[in-house]
Amino acid sequence: MARNRCDGLLARVDFPLYTLQTLTNRHVIVAGGGGASNTGVANGFEIFELSHNGTRFVAEEVMRHETGPNVVMTCAVRSIQNRTYLTAGQESHCQLYKVNIRMVDAAEMRRGSFRAENGLVRRRRRTVSENDNISKKDSNSNTTEKRISFEIRPSDSVQTDFGDDPLQRVVRISHDGKLMATGGIDGKVRLWAFPRMELLYVLEGHTKELDDLDFSPCDTKLVSIAKDGLANVWGTAGVRAPLLQLTCQPPNGSKYLFRRCRFGLIEDKPNEYRMFTIANPLTRSGKQKGLLQLWGQDGTLRKSVCVPESLSALAVRDDGRFVGVGTMFSGSVDIYIAFSLQRVLHVKNAHMMFVTGLEFLPVRGYGPPVASRSEAALLSISVDNCLCVHSLPLRKTIPAWVAIVLIIFVLFCTFTLCSYLGI
Repeated sequence: MARNRCDGLLARVDFPLYTLQTLTNRHVIVAGGGGASNTGVANGFEIFELSHNGTRFVAEEVMRHETGPNVVMTCAVRSIQNRTYLTAGQESHCQLYKVNIRMVDAAEMRRGSFRAENGLVRRRRRTVSENDNISKKDSNSNTTEKRISFEIRPSDSVQTDFGDDPLQRVVRISHDGKLMATGGIDGKVRLWAFPRMELLYVLEGHTKELDDLDFSPCDTKLVSIAKDGLANVWGTAGVRAPLLQLTCQPPNGSKYLFRRCRFGLIEDKPNEYRMFTIANPLTRSGKQKGLLQLWGQDGTLRKSVCVPESLSALAVRDDGRFVGVGTMFSGSVDIYIAFSLQRVLHVKNAHMMFVTGLEFLPVRGYGPPVASRSEAALLSISVDNCLCVHSLPLRKTIPAWVAIVLIIFVLFCTFTLCSYLGI
């Protein structure tokens, strides 16, 4: 299925993007930067509010927070008892931020400026497709209408990696907000009490640097993958040995390494889950083909599909129905049905460079979802500084009156045939 003509670029920022998270059903935070070198490229976060104007998705910048010389390579968001926390990997440390949500006047947000946490006053930039609608919004808006705004305030910071050249590669927060898992260059998985940022214990099951982590929907399991080719599934109750240890099982027998991992819900089965991984070939010669694989809770490989090129990003929608992948070389994006791994959307050259992050617009998150004419919407980012959206159109169904007419017609033909045959 081809992409919708109304999809594509949502917003462009002035720094490379490395990580993407959803704050609410209609707010997304992107982060990245140019690093500590004196290049003039900023480091930090930007928050956008998403909407659908009846024709296409629109992104409106809500706020920006700059992090000085510290580039943000990975982040995680979790709301706990009406308080929202943001954790960000900055070099060897994990920085905790408290995100204050407040209501402000909508017309003022559209017309005016806002103050960032670092004291810089920045005028809100209008993003792609917003200029076409801004006059109509202002003329029709109620001056008492309120919109959600955010304040990001730095809190605690802890060192999470202790290698020779320490770097936090990944951070995840459990769904109940009680645990945080981090991984980095030293190959160790560290479990922290959250949001106290207190180290609980260290899991040592990998020999090389970590690439990804994820908590199961019920928070009883944690999966970790690393450049040693292993996917370890741990219990979160304090057991220091892996419950399962998986290796990639490609159909052609070649050597593959896991790149990303995600758990996904199974509809109508709250205590069960699936696990998805993407993997790339170890060798870099010839045409590389990536793998998207589906695993059962017992560690058995259920399904595997081959993708024409190496993969870089993976996302599962919060209800477990859809899986999204992004590619390394062409910057393409695909959406699959979770239980069958049937591809239902392919967007070629969605970005000019490799895809660094993917997130589905949530359907079970905080606040009303974005109303659109799509069954699913997948957000993607890249080091090309772009935030894009790719939507899966609603599958066409037969109107009820057409179905009734068809049923009546079939019954009429059946009775006519029976009368003709004398049955």
